[in-house]
Amino acid sequence: MPPITLDCLGLPCPQPVLRVKDALAQGAQQIEVLIDNEASKNNVIRFARNQGHTATSVDRPGGGFAVTVTATAQPKEEPFDLDDYRCDLPGAPRMVYVISSDSMGRGSEELGWALLQTYIQTIKEVSPLPEKILFYNSGVKLVTAASGALEALRQLQAQGVEILACGTCLDFFNLKSAIQVGQISNMYDIMNAMASADKLVSPY
Repeated sequence: MPPITLDCLGLPCPQPVLRVKDALAQGAQQIEVLIDNEASKNNVIRFARNQGHTATSVDRPGGGFAVTVTATAQPKEEPFDLDDYRCDLPGAPRMVYVISSDSMGRGSEELGWALLQTYIQTIKEVSPLPEKILFYNSGVKLVTAASGALEALRQLQAQGVEILACGTCLDFFNLKSAIQVGQISNMYDIMNAMASADKLVSPY
């Protein structure tokens, strides 16, 4: 495979690491990663070296960095933990989205359900991405087979956004076996995520 370039300018970590990880998994041998902040640069270099590859960085004219990752013949295949590659950029708040209902706004429930699907599909277009999305009460219906927002949530999860769904709520609606994305959580994790967030965002 010829060398490839990944434009990660403007992407918060751990997204550059995830993009490099995917490129390596697809067989890329040499990757140039364009990054505009030092935290993400350091994470990409650390990830590559932890996996047994080589990584070097040069400053880009006008600012930012170009990291070159070269795959080795026998990578170490170290375990990958996404939490090891999170970072807080200056001025970038730790955002948590809260979805506590299966309808957005008041009035028509059918319209509210449709609006909520669009709302979730639009999250990926807004910068910065949230660190987590919390689902509780009837909001847990969004992570089940009945939800029209599943693909958008899967894309967000692939970009490093944690999807947490209240286990008690899933039990109440008999939906625990229907969960399609994210992980089943509890009230302690939900409260801890809210308490540690710099900013909470909700469509209600």
